[in-house]
Amino acid sequence: MKNAPKTDNLLYRVVRWLIWLFFPKMKPEGEENLPADESCVIVGNHCQMHGPVSCEIYSPVDRYTWCAGDMMEWKTVPGYAFQDFWSQKPRWTHPFYKLLSYIITPLAVLLFNNAQTVAVYHDARVLSTFRDSVRLLQDGKSLVIFPEHDVKDNHILYEFQDRFVDVAKMYYKKTGKALAFVPLYIAPALGRMCYGAPIRFDPAAPIAEERLRICRALRDAITAMAEALPPHTVVPYRNIPRKLYPTNRPEAKTP
Repeated sequence: MKNAPKTDNLLYRVVRWLIWLFFPKMKPEGEENLPADESCVIVGNHCQMHGPVSCEIYSPVDRYTWCAGDMMEWKTVPGYAFQDFWSQKPRWTHPFYKLLSYIITPLAVLLFNNAQTVAVYHDARVLSTFRDSVRLLQDGKSLVIFPEHDVKDNHILYEFQDRFVDVAKMYYKKTGKALAFVPLYIAPALGRMCYGAPIRFDPAAPIAEERLRICRALRDAITAMAEALPPHTVVPYRNIPRKLYPTNRPEAKTP
């Protein structure tokens, strides 16, 4: 198991070991695409919990993962978890999932506050998200970000929230270095997490153009990596019924 947790919380270590034991095993591929001797931002498909868990356990680099701050606080976990994970389930199942969102709250608070995470907020506290991220990058750590949100892009991905690109602007102002963004495709059905060629931030370009360019290049790269793999079922961002999961190549049959 790679990447030691950031605390010595014994219960967290036990839970993490259990997750490693029972969660699908993943094999990193394309590690040569990760920049040597420099920090980077790894951007991947969320594939529900598979993305964060796979990167926490199997990442080949020392990294911290962006995590929704609402999943780290007792009072906000239930509402956020239901809305983000289960709100698209059939309406008659909602009472069960609302109850489940309260049941998982202690586990979520334990895991996300002890794993290697950066809390992400969408209010004034977002400044702390970016400050913490730049500090970690300066310390030689990399970041993992899953920026999909609930607008479908193609059969592999949902569209990206693009403001994460701004961390590169802040990092350049601090260090004079142009940050690399590395695309990552996670395929639980194949047990593979594939890293693609990095996309370098251009500090001379307007930030709005860079957000658009980098997000488009990352989505194209992740989609291309997915389509190049053997036929398999894609775990989508949204927690939709399993029978509706897409395949990486709609024209091909999955085994």
